[in-house]
Amino acid sequence: MKGQNKLFVAIIIALILGVGIGGFVHIQYPESAEPFSKNIKLLGTIFIRLVQMIIAPLVFTTLVVGIAKMSDIKMIGRVGTKAMLWFISASLISLFIGLILVNWLEPGHVTKLPIQDTVSAEELVKSSKGFTLEDFVKHVIPKSIFEAFATNEVLQIVVFSIMFGIALANLGEGYAQPVIKLFDIIAHAILKMVGYIMWFAPLGVLGAIAAVVATNGFEIFKVYAVYLRDFFFALATLWFVLLLVGYLILGNRLFELIKRIKAPLLIAFSTTSSEAVFPKLVEELEKFGCNNRIVSFILPLGYSFNLDGSMMYMTFASIFIAQIYGIEMTIGQQITMLLVLMLTSKGIAGVPRASLVIIVATCSMFGIPPEGIALILPIDHFCDMGRSMTNVLGNALATSAVSKWEGQLENNTSTI
Repeated sequence: MKGQNKLFVAIIIALILGVGIGGFVHIQYPESAEPFSKNIKLLGTIFIRLVQMIIAPLVFTTLVVGIAKMSDIKMIGRVGTKAMLWFISASLISLFIGLILVNWLEPGHVTKLPIQDTVSAEELVKSSKGFTLEDFVKHVIPKSIFEAFATNEVLQIVVFSIMFGIALANLGEGYAQPVIKLFDIIAHAILKMVGYIMWFAPLGVLGAIAAVVATNGFEIFKVYAVYLRDFFFALATLWFVLLLVGYLILGNRLFELIKRIKAPLLIAFSTTSSEAVFPKLVEELEKFGCNNRIVSFILPLGYSFNLDGSMMYMTFASIFIAQIYGIEMTIGQQITMLLVLMLTSKGIAGVPRASLVIIVATCSMFGIPPEGIALILPIDHFCDMGRSMTNVLGNALATSAVSKWEGQLENNTSTI
């Protein structure tokens, strides 16, 4: 735990330094803010790319090993069913919380925001299109596993890994054991790499925060105070619900879990990417006592189907844009939007700002000017911090809950 605490402290220091350096550049050298931001952001890029480098092989090996080791296909079905019930319930609750609170607080009715970053908004609009069943099928089923690996398509890798793992489980121990052992060794080697990569996290945090503050300055917090206040209130409500359910299932061990995952939570908050903490989260959940087979099976699925923070944000942001433009939506239209978002949002956890493209596509479907995304682009970074952090919490709770339901949650703090 000492190393973890040192990393946590280092990240906090990096956050403070990032705000200070970014603010200094913004005030003293405003003409240099843009090139400065572009260059210092490379620190964050290095960290994110180091993590992305190991995501595909880690998801593949851990999921295949997790399923193949179960060998009991009934157990795979039972664990998968429990996981999907959690994911669907949590997603619907998250979407409804966003829907209810944005209608109650009405942030779009009490403030008018200037349209900024129109070029970026136009690019987002051009890159988005209406959601179709064909797009969904293509997004889920890989035409080539190598292409899925190359592009880090987590959902496609999950589909292939589940099928491959089940096939291995049905081959019989004689044939399957050498392959399972090889993949298990690879998974542990990659997890070993996690320890090295995580020490780049403070540099990544410093770069990301300094870049945003240097470009936008401290005024960004005042201009969007209403929107951020209401969004984070909605996020706090979601956290309360998630932690309450977590306490009902885990009891006092919930506090131990939060202590375990504090570094992954902070990294997700700082880097705005749930993907950046996937390897570290695997490690910490196993140390917490979750069965490694269940972690290997549930967590990759969670990264595609259990994006609680992103879910809540997408309903909140979509209806906020409608409010800004004075577009009244019926309850029926809002419920339909909620269900569309439920489908279109799968597999976006690994991509910072991917929620924006989903929002643009959804707005287009419901007659809301998609250009309205420009209204929230300048502050989306800060919202992304909160929703990425919430995604991590939701997946940690889901994995721990399923482990508990399976009677496979150990009361120890052993390392891998």
